[in-house]
Amino acid sequence: MVGFLLFIDRLSAAVGKAFGWCMIILVFGTTYEVFMRYVLRAPTNWAFDIAYTMYGALFFMAGAYTLSRNGHVRGDVVYRLLPVKVQASLDLALYLLFFFPGFLALLIYGYPYAVTSFLIREVTIYSPAGMPIWPLKALIPIGALFMLIQGIAESIRCVIAIRNGAWPQRLQDVEELESAIRAEEEARRRAEQEAAVGVAR
Repeated sequence: MVGFLLFIDRLSAAVGKAFGWCMIILVFGTTYEVFMRYVLRAPTNWAFDIAYTMYGALFFMAGAYTLSRNGHVRGDVVYRLLPVKVQASLDLALYLLFFFPGFLALLIYGYPYAVTSFLIREVTIYSPAGMPIWPLKALIPIGALFMLIQGIAESIRCVIAIRNGAWPQRLQDVEELESAIRAEEEARRRAEQEAAVGVAR
């Protein structure tokens, strides 16, 4: 079962990291617009479209990756003090009551919305560039599908944690800087202690 969960984690990571490149496009587009607007006094008519399209794509498609790493913000002042079985029971109840109905609605109602936008080759009406908006709308049901797949994996994790009293393994590929510094400091301290013991002998 752990192999299945890690496979879903890897799928979410692959999609999230692929769409992470949207951030590079967003930064370059915004930087170019700032340069053109404030240095050359010749603003573009497409930079705003690039910004919200790239940010929207990243927002829709990196959600499952963030969920797979347990990275979404939560009000955990009380939650983290609870036993693992209670945490898992609470998470599972919230997945069933809110998560799955919400993302199923996005999938079910987002699909015809995206298809209609594609069929009419919809463009944005909010800028003179007339940038196509249908690719962004197509990501609504696709992103919802990936979130549902990852949600199934998270629900299975909850069931395992309720049974075993411990959270099952999940992939880790991003570490908070504070944790990395703490681990490095601990390793240095251990090395110094071992060296001191060696000298004492």
